[in-house]
Amino acid sequence: MKPFTTSASTPASSRPPRTGLEARLTARPDGFPTPDHFEIVTTTVPDPAPGQVLVRNLFMSLDPGMLLLMSGGSRLPMPAYEVGEVMYGDAVGEVVASGDPALGVGDLVVHRLGWREYAVAGVDAFRRVDASAYPSPSMHLGFGLVAYVGLMEVARLRPGDTVFVSSAAGATGSLAGQIARLKGAARVICSAGSPEKAAHLTGALGFDAAFDYHDGPVLDRLRAAAPDGIDVYFDNVGGEQLRAAIEVMNVHGRVAVCGALNRQRTGRPDDGPGDLLSVVGKRLTIRGFTLFDHLDRAAEFGEQFRGWLREGSVVYDETVVEGLASAPQALLDLVGGRYTGRTVVRLTGAPVSTPVA
Repeated sequence: MKPFTTSASTPASSRPPRTGLEARLTARPDGFPTPDHFEIVTTTVPDPAPGQVLVRNLFMSLDPGMLLLMSGGSRLPMPAYEVGEVMYGDAVGEVVASGDPALGVGDLVVHRLGWREYAVAGVDAFRRVDASAYPSPSMHLGFGLVAYVGLMEVARLRPGDTVFVSSAAGATGSLAGQIARLKGAARVICSAGSPEKAAHLTGALGFDAAFDYHDGPVLDRLRAAAPDGIDVYFDNVGGEQLRAAIEVMNVHGRVAVCGALNRQRTGRPDDGPGDLLSVVGKRLTIRGFTLFDHLDRAAEFGEQFRGWLREGSVVYDETVVEGLASAPQALLDLVGGRYTGRTVVRLTGAPVSTPVA
């Protein structure tokens, strides 16, 4: 049996208590939240009991779906945040004390206990990952697998397809468009929230066409960008963009519904896909999905993704926000369209430099 270990230089009983910050939900928002709905508090961090480990979080992920968890009315397959309790989310960190032989001090792990600087839980709550797999530990929090299964498993992407990706400057959309190109799409069309982001999509990311969805009716912009129709729509938004995609889709088109940014930005239920006669007449497939149903594709995707990074075939956009205290406003800014690519928060002890391929 591996003995209990700790990263402290003195026994746990003789050193001062370890403290760390955590974020709690103060009240359920009615509509779009404000920073007042979050509270950052200092807590005492317990040493791990037998069967537990203590992890110092290096990076935590910000995800627009967190707003739905704050409202309490989410239909996502995960529990809502509880008022007065610490929030949760994806994070990557380093084991600093262990009470279980399955994980040792120094191991890099991913888990769902974000929104705090330190996490203590049973060893089963953590998954060891390869610290050398990526240039930065934060890349273990990427949404590439979501993009991959949405395209390949849900939308059944085929070589020669014309693909439309909404919110394509974000964490999932930016990779979905690039993966579509790598997998043989004939044309990749994208929407974004500003002219600068649209230019980034056709420039640095190499998409065939991109438009600012604020610049006139989406249906008109999409028809102009895809005069021969679209075969696959990777939907991160819903609302007007979903309705436009249905109208422009070719017969037997496929829609992978990944997100609902339109609802998250407004705080109100979406208007839905509109007139379903087009869905019937074109024999379209519209399928929602979550990553939890497709974790069996992780190894397959990881091998390909690391190869694409080595080859320089993929651009990985990442925005790094400093410190847990900055996370609430950063989440609101993320949903408001301020950032490009994946947005993560750098926490205690994380490397200052985070190079990405």
